[in-house]
Amino acid sequence: MRTVIAPLAVLALVIGVWYLISYALLTPERRFLMPPPQQVITDGLLGPQAQEMWQALGRTASVAGVGLVIAVVLGIVWAVLMAQARWAETALFPYAVVMQCIPILALVPLIGFWFGFGFISRVFVCVLIALFPIVSNTLFGLKSVDKGLRELFALRNTSRWTVLRKLEFPAAMPAIFAGLRISAGLSVVGAIVGDFFFKQGDPGIGILLDNYRSRLQAPQLFAAILLASALGVVVFVLFGWLGRRIVGAWYDDARH
Repeated sequence: MRTVIAPLAVLALVIGVWYLISYALLTPERRFLMPPPQQVITDGLLGPQAQEMWQALGRTASVAGVGLVIAVVLGIVWAVLMAQARWAETALFPYAVVMQCIPILALVPLIGFWFGFGFISRVFVCVLIALFPIVSNTLFGLKSVDKGLRELFALRNTSRWTVLRKLEFPAAMPAIFAGLRISAGLSVVGAIVGDFFFKQGDPGIGILLDNYRSRLQAPQLFAAILLASALGVVVFVLFGWLGRRIVGAWYDDARH
C-alpha cells in the first residue's frame, strides 16, 4: 500500500501547491501564468485542441520509437566492438564521449542542411541524444564479467562468439536495460527538441508547445506539457517492466 499511497500523497501535495499559486498568489489578470488544474483539463485536455494534441503526441512517439531502436542497435554494436579488444575501446570510446558532449543546438543547422527539416532530422536528433547511455552501459556490462568465468571459458577454448553469447551478454543484461531506460526517456526529449527546431511537416508535441507559448494559450500549453511528461513516464515504466521480465528469464536460463 505504501508504494501507492506515497506517490498519491506527493501528487496531492503538488496539486495543492498548484491551486495555492493559481488562486492565492496570482491575480485573475496574471492567472494565465499558471492556470488551475481544472482549467488545464477542461480547456486543454478536453478542449477543442485535444484531438490535435493526441495526434501530435502520436507523431512524437513514433519519432522517439524509431530513434530509440536505431540508438539501441548502434549502441550495442559499438559497445561490442569496443569490448573485444583494448585497442578498439581506446580508438572508439572517445568519439562516443564527443557525441555526448557536442551541444545539439550547435548541430541543428547542419542536420537541417543534410537531412532536411522533417521526420529524418527529428530521428537523427533522437539518436544523438539517446546513443551514449546505451554505449556506456553496454560496455560496462560486457566488461564486468567475473574473471574466473572468463578463465573457465578460455580453458575450454571457447570461441569469441560463444563467450559473447553465453557469458558476456547474460552478465551485461542488467546494465543494458539500465541504459535502455535512460535512453528511452532521452529519445522522447530528443523528439520534442527536434520538433522545436524542425518545424516542417505534420506537427509533433514540441511544435504545439512552441505554438501555444507564442499565443499565450496557457491551459493548452500546460496540457501539452502534461502529455509529453506522461509519454516519458510510460516509456520509462514500460522498459523497466520489460527489463525485469527479460533479465529475470535470462538469468534463470543462465543458472541452468
